[in-house]
Amino acid sequence: MKVLVTGGLGFIGSHTSVELQQAGHSVVIIDDCSNASESVLDGIVAITGIRPEFVRMDLRDKAAVRTFFQKHPDLGGVIHFAASKAVGESVEKPLLYYENNLCSLVYLLQELTARPEARFIFSSSCTVYGQADSLPITESAPVKPAESPYGNTKQVGEEIIRDTCAAHEGLQAISLRYFNPIGAHPSAEIGELPLGVPQNLVPYITQTAMGIRKELSVFGDDYPTEDGTCIRDYIHVVDLARAHVVALERLIAGDNSANYEVFNVGTGTGSSVMEVIQSFERESGRKLNYRVVGRRPGDVVAAYADTSRAREVLGWEALSTLDDAMRSAWAWEQKIRAL
Repeated sequence: MKVLVTGGLGFIGSHTSVELQQAGHSVVIIDDCSNASESVLDGIVAITGIRPEFVRMDLRDKAAVRTFFQKHPDLGGVIHFAASKAVGESVEKPLLYYENNLCSLVYLLQELTARPEARFIFSSSCTVYGQADSLPITESAPVKPAESPYGNTKQVGEEIIRDTCAAHEGLQAISLRYFNPIGAHPSAEIGELPLGVPQNLVPYITQTAMGIRKELSVFGDDYPTEDGTCIRDYIHVVDLARAHVVALERLIAGDNSANYEVFNVGTGTGSSVMEVIQSFERESGRKLNYRVVGRRPGDVVAAYADTSRAREVLGWEALSTLDDAMRSAWAWEQKIRAL
């Protein structure tokens, strides 16, 4: 089946493109390269031996989106990653985030609902839960007011898809609410490559170990957790990519119980910031230069998934450990700095 992957040169998109191709699907990637490099295609080819079709496009261009769909009447599904994703930047530039993350979604859905049947996988986030009332977090947990415009775009995005599915029975959609993706492909051909200062913990760790960053700041050690640092559910990006393929194939097979479904995607295990640091030190053999500083506004104490629905209904579960992910992230960091 031919599958469109928007944002397919990004961290999660590129790994999902690999998993799709290895599962026998034909991939078309759309990316505007605002936060990714076209050279990622070479990594995909190195792993799979197949170069996906690539279209450089800004999905905010409604006419361009329409033209693309006219040229690709045989698309069997869309996996939508393309979005701005830095929480801090979204606070500074809310209109940019609302335009980029929501207009692109609307334009895609307008094209899909014009077809008799369509399959759509949405890249959602555990940010929709905020500080959950209880742990682990199930899909039935209440959606809390968003802490940032970025988080709000995920909430509103889900609402747009749900309402559209209610009005168009031919649209079959799944939102995957994932937790904290980390790691890199075990081949070290693709991985997380943030432009500028990393916003996420693991690339900041690997860049600090490489000497690119002076030190890692640990934001608070006085949280009500065992070691005082925040707890998150860190999932290996390859496991996460597999979840997208499984979700799409659920829709292809017609196994979905409704035309809009939601699944948590995580490991089901919470790891503290200190545990992530210790895992890195164990796998890399390096001591990390870090310093505890004050809490960061907006950080929740703990968030980790109840993954029983994904396991029992989707037939998917995470296979990799935190150590596996940290080992692959370090191998990737070493490779790209050696180029």
